[in-house]
Formats: sequence, C-alpha cells, structure tokens
Amino acid sequence: MALSPKVSFITVNYNGFRHTENLLRTIFDNDFSFDFEVIVLDNGSRFNEFAQLLAHYPLIKGCYLHENLGFAGGNNRGLELATGDYLFFINNDTLLPYKSENQIQAMISFCESKPQVGGLSPKILYAEPENLIQFAGSTLLSPITLRNKQLGYREYDQGQYDQIHPIPYFHGAAMFVPKKVVDIVGGLPTCYFLYYEEIDWSCTITKQFDLYYFPGAKIYHLESASTGLDSPFKTFYLTRNRLLFAYRQRKDLVRLCAICYLVFFAFPLNMCRFFIKLKFKHCWAMIRGLFSGFRWIVGLNR
Repeated sequence: MALSPKVSFITVNYNGFRHTENLLRTIFDNDFSFDFEVIVLDNGSRFNEFAQLLAHYPLIKGCYLHENLGFAGGNNRGLELATGDYLFFINNDTLLPYKSENQIQAMISFCESKPQVGGLSPKILYAEPENLIQFAGSTLLSPITLRNKQLGYREYDQGQYDQIHPIPYFHGAAMFVPKKVVDIVGGLPTCYFLYYEEIDWSCTITKQFDLYYFPGAKIYHLESASTGLDSPFKTFYLTRNRLLFAYRQRKDLVRLCAICYLVFFAFPLNMCRFFIKLKFKHCWAMIRGLFSGFRWIVGLNR
C-alpha cells in the first residue's frame, strides 16, 4: 500500500512573532490526518523568536538565523530541512482556513493527476474585509514595461474566479510546489533579498513545467504586515529588483529596452510623484535602489 504524500509547510519569520504564532495556530488547529511538518526559519529577528515559538509549538522544525537572508534565502534554508513530497511556502502573515484538509488534499490530487504541474497558487483573500480578493491569478508581465494585471485584485469574491487556470507566476504569499520540481530547477534566486524572487523563480519553473491558480484552496493574507504598505524600505527593493529582473529575465534588445524604460521613464515619473507628495525618504530610497541595481549588474559582468 502506497504511503500518502507528506506536506512540508515552510514559513519565514522576521520580528513577527505574533503573526507567525497565529499562522501556526491555524495550521495545528486543523489537525490534519495526512503526514505533515511545519518548518519555521527565524530570519535574523532582534531576538530568537524561533525559541519562543518552539516553546508554544514543540512539533515545529527550524532554527534561528543570526543573519537576515531575505525571503528567498530563508525559504531556501527551509528547503534544506524539508522532507515532504510537497512544499507549501506560506507567508507568516497569512492564516489557513479552518478545515483546510480537503483543500490541501485537492491540491495534492491535482498535482498527481498532471505530471507537468510545477506548482499551484491558491485563491488569496485579504484577512479584512471579509471576502475581498487579493490574488486570483495574473497576466504576463509586459516584455518591456514589466507591468501586468493581477486578476481579482480588490474584488469581492462572488465565485467569479472559481475556475482552475494556468498562471505565469506564483504569488509569493502562498506557493504549493512538488518537491520533484525543486529537485530539478533548484531553490529561489537569492539576489533579490525581497520582492520579485517568486516571479523570477516562476519564470525558471515555467521553462519546464506549468503553474496554476487553484481556487479550491484559500488562504487569508495580512498584506505587508512586516514591511509596511508604503515604506522607503519597500520602495528601495522594488526599484532595485525591477532592474535585476529585467536583466536576468530579458534578453538582447528587449533587455536593453526594458532597462531604458525603467531608468528613463518609470524612475523619473515615480520620483516626481514622491516629490510632489513630499515623500523625500522614498525619493532617496529610489535613488539608492537604482544605483544598487546597477552595481549588481556591473558586478555580474566583471
């Protein structure tokens, strides 16, 4: 008799004890009948929050990292500890619905029915207000402007996005990935530190596999609880990482056009918007992000 697949829940914590504790509560309260493990990487928090979480939830695996390795680096350390057949990367500021077993079993069944499945993103709803959608799939990024549309964004869920369909990219808040896919393509790219790594990773995966939006599973997300909805920190990494993504995932003339668009159109336009709103810290963050991106590109080509 074949053993049922094992699921590894992987989450990264950074000064987010309360959020991570709430996530763990929703996982363990489900009392899943299938084999699973929960891996928590404390990514350089001010204090060892992994030890505190372990005291409340002694079944978790993981460790305290003395250095913040970023979103990809933290998740990749989780990969080193994972023993599951399926990896459920889930943000620490998310909550699983009560009675999620059938939803996760449905994702497993879908993956096993289609060998070319490289991963699934569930329907992502905001924790508040009720039934407000954050993610129901997305369109392709434009080759040059790197802009796209996130389907269902800020629409109320009335069943209009209840069909499974292919997607070009994961949403980083929740990624359900067969372990065999990671064995082939490797872990998340660590050069970004924060933002765009899941999109870049999706591009790598879709060279060999297919990604799907899977509405039969849901999670609830507290958006940007750790970085802030409108922080210079976020502005720095978005500015920097758009350049990195354009360089890594575009080729030849398209790459040149994408970088020129970012530098000579998007950058001045966003700078003006921040300046008019007197958000000078964001202006400085954009300047630093631009130079940081070019330093990375130049360093790569030495």
